[in-house]
Amino acid sequence: MLKKDFLNVREVNEARKHLEKKKMSLVLKRIFDIVASVMLLVLLSPVFFVLFIGIKVEDGGPVFYRQERVTTNGKLFRIFKFRTMVMNADKMGSLVTTQNDSRITKIGSKIRDYRLDEIPQLINVLKGEMSFVGTRPEVLKYVEAYSDEMKTTLLLPAGVTSLSSICFKDEDEMIEKFTSQGENIDDIYINRILPEKMKLNVEYIHSFNFLSDIKIMLLTVISVIK
Repeated sequence: MLKKDFLNVREVNEARKHLEKKKMSLVLKRIFDIVASVMLLVLLSPVFFVLFIGIKVEDGGPVFYRQERVTTNGKLFRIFKFRTMVMNADKMGSLVTTQNDSRITKIGSKIRDYRLDEIPQLINVLKGEMSFVGTRPEVLKYVEAYSDEMKTTLLLPAGVTSLSSICFKDEDEMIEKFTSQGENIDDIYINRILPEKMKLNVEYIHSFNFLSDIKIMLLTVISVIK
């Protein structure tokens, strides 16, 4: 649980005033999230079924991975993801996944290659816990390491995709590079990866508008296809 005054800092208060001027874009963002998530849940239901069977057959464990993350105003929620790692993987190592992580299952490896593990987050989007575009939701441990500027990203719902997600799609390879030099995985993520990712996320907050969300979603589709 975050402290009550966690977001009571100058940077957040200034960003909040900026977003209050974007009411129409915020309304359009939510309407789009509801309509698009319902349509995609229906269209992708066959994919859900195939992955459900594949994950269940491999080891008999749960199909979904439900980890607690942080979203708007520091609120905690449980994210939906297709499980791509062995059961209790978060108790067997770091909260960050590396490139050749031994905890990843066979089918999980294929699912991650095509980013299909993120599809169930459509449920979180429909519930209002997430949006199609926004800062990727982090676990509490990493949010507590946020600088005051990074905290501004918590003024909008966590997102399925973002510019930082596209630019850091090979994040596991970056982490692998530093771990080969003997550095701790969590330290690498907090001190090296997170600050760079959050620069783009902070910029998104200050330049937010609905049309930019559409552009980011199109860039995401192109990135996945490539």
